[in-house]
Amino acid sequence: MVQPMRETYMRYEERGSLAAERRRQAGGRAATAVPAAAGRGAAARPALGAAGAEEGGGGGGGGRSPPAGPGGGHPRGPSPRRAVPVYTLNLRVFWPLVTGLCTALLCLYQALRGGAAGEGAAEAGSVPLLKGSALLLLGCLLARCCGAAGGGPRPGGVRAAAAAAGSRRSALESFYARQLRLSPHVLGHSKAHVGRVVAELVRAAKAQGLQPGPLALSLRGDFVRIGSAYEQHKVRSPDCFDILVPLRLPPHLEPQPRCADGLGPRGAFVCGLRARVGWPRRYRPFAEGFCVELQGRSHLSSGLVLRWFQGHLQRCLGAVRYRLQERCRISLSACPGRPPTLHILPCSDYVCCHISMAVRLIPAIPLGDALYLTALPPEGPQAPPAPEGLWGLNASRQEQRLLSWLKEQAPASSCHLKCLQILKGLRDLRGQGLEEPFCSQWGRVLSSYVLKTALFSLLLQGPLEAWDERFLVERLEDLVLYLRDCLRKQVLMHFFLGNASLPEAVALPRFLKEAAPVNLLAAFDGPTLDLAAFQLINTWIQAPHVIRMYSSPRYLRPALTPCRHVAEARQEPPGE
Repeated sequence: MVQPMRETYMRYEERGSLAAERRRQAGGRAATAVPAAAGRGAAARPALGAAGAEEGGGGGGGGRSPPAGPGGGHPRGPSPRRAVPVYTLNLRVFWPLVTGLCTALLCLYQALRGGAAGEGAAEAGSVPLLKGSALLLLGCLLARCCGAAGGGPRPGGVRAAAAAAGSRRSALESFYARQLRLSPHVLGHSKAHVGRVVAELVRAAKAQGLQPGPLALSLRGDFVRIGSAYEQHKVRSPDCFDILVPLRLPPHLEPQPRCADGLGPRGAFVCGLRARVGWPRRYRPFAEGFCVELQGRSHLSSGLVLRWFQGHLQRCLGAVRYRLQERCRISLSACPGRPPTLHILPCSDYVCCHISMAVRLIPAIPLGDALYLTALPPEGPQAPPAPEGLWGLNASRQEQRLLSWLKEQAPASSCHLKCLQILKGLRDLRGQGLEEPFCSQWGRVLSSYVLKTALFSLLLQGPLEAWDERFLVERLEDLVLYLRDCLRKQVLMHFFLGNASLPEAVALPRFLKEAAPVNLLAAFDGPTLDLAAFQLINTWIQAPHVIRMYSSPRYLRPALTPCRHVAEARQEPPGE
């Protein structure tokens, strides 16, 4: 038996020596062939040219070889290796798995011990079993808490937060682009067309209202463009505009602020135009036609002036309609206690946008320094009417000057007006899901004038460079939080009345500097403001959901009032 094993071993040794000899011979042939191949490659390289380059870098087997080093040899350095996958331990799965495994082992140990010791021993060992299981579970929870506290923020949590922020910004940008942003081309055409029509109407009204003597009202002959359409923050559609039409009054009327007297609505600046003592006798017809008694003195009546203004424009509409019949069709509508509304329907071949527009023509009493007094809008159907001898203050020209100054000082890509537009859009969407009576209160509490006042106050608190377009979500959140704090404190002061912190470039008239400050939220009670603050924060937190849910046409409520501007006038004063 030993002899066959020896023969087998000898045959394996012979095969191994033969294999080694073959390898040595192959190595010698390769060594003698390398110089010849190098010589032939050097001689043939000039003749190959581009063809050789294409063959070396093209397809075929050459593309799978590693790149050659200098001189045609092997590449320098180690050959590239395949990346080794790195696996991380999932602690959310690891610790429950370890706890379950240890509990199973403990149960198995107790079962085996109980089976061997009998029934009494099993009952006695049940208590250690529960204690051991509780200790294992407590150790698992402690290890997970320590790992979460000592490991810092998890990459998955950071990625989730970044993804949520990106999703919120994407939803807001899409909402702004699809529903809020106005085309500058369409808005420009609409404003130009409104300007031409109103200019024709005002010119005709001034010509017809000229009478000798100061015994009647008349138009000054110009008009002032105010409101969001002319301040670059109007949303959705350029179909509503506000125009102030200054009137010419007889002398001997002096303004008198009446906020401290408790007259008029709360949360608004009210002023009376009182006739001076010793009016000449020739002014008595004017006083009988346009003045009312208030606290024993004769005051100019806003209601009587408004009714005269409506009738005067209606009488002048026929001549203007005839001159504009090739451009558009116009009509005038009036609601009780509100300024008249001029409806303009462009002809098919005149305006490219073909939008039916409503222009609110507001009679205004000029005070000088671009300040005007306008009639106070009714607070609501159940609110008592304000005395006719009181007027409201309109400082739209000062707001336009402030916006122009902010545009010059802020970065070119500032997002402050965009924040205002998005917040107005979210307010309107959220109002569609609220029930009365809070629905109407929601629009009044967060009126466009209140939102604009909060934006002005926030803009002057920090550097304007922080309002760059990159920080849109952060600045919008700051505006929401600032409004939330104002609603909880029930205080948001008028921005121009008695404000000493305005920049020097925005010069205020003396009338505004000496006026008493006014709290714009004084007209609302505490529970209403608290509920509005809660709904505001809830709307901001659920902004993507609110946009998806209430952007559907089935949530749009039909208008219940015949006048287009009635609903807007309940939410904001004229020109805002």
